[in-house]
Amino acid sequence: MKYHELTLTKHRSAKRVGRGISAGQGKTAGRGTKGQGARTGSKAKPGFAGGTNPIMQQLPKLPGFKSHRPKVETVYTGQLNQLSGTVDTHSLTEAKLISNPYVTVKLIVKGDLTKKLTVKLPRASQTAITAIQAAGGSFQPTPRLQRQKISKKGKATS
Repeated sequence: MKYHELTLTKHRSAKRVGRGISAGQGKTAGRGTKGQGARTGSKAKPGFAGGTNPIMQQLPKLPGFKSHRPKVETVYTGQLNQLSGTVDTHSLTEAKLISNPYVTVKLIVKGDLTKKLTVKLPRASQTAITAIQAAGGSFQPTPRLQRQKISKKGKATS
């Protein structure tokens, strides 16, 4: 859009309220009759409910924030010595190092790795990858496994 293509509406002056009955917004000037809202000078506080308990005080306090982000479980390089061959989420679950094969797993350096392993995990720190390679193994990043939904007919769908 260019400056000369702008369509402007003419500035409309504010309606002069409270200038007599025939002016359109005369007499009470849209404020109703009597009461706190009709008076000048002060406004009710936000949440004020006319002397009764405001709604935010009537409701119970709710517990705080709940994160729906999947938790990342950590596995240490020293724990991999009890495994052999290819290390993936299924083998880590069988060794009871993670809760189930569908969680995101990150490999972190803690302890020495002495075995030659092929590690296939979603995440690993750079130092953990170098520790695997120093032991003669290899690291391959893999996507996190997704649970397959089973339909009512017993067929797996992704």
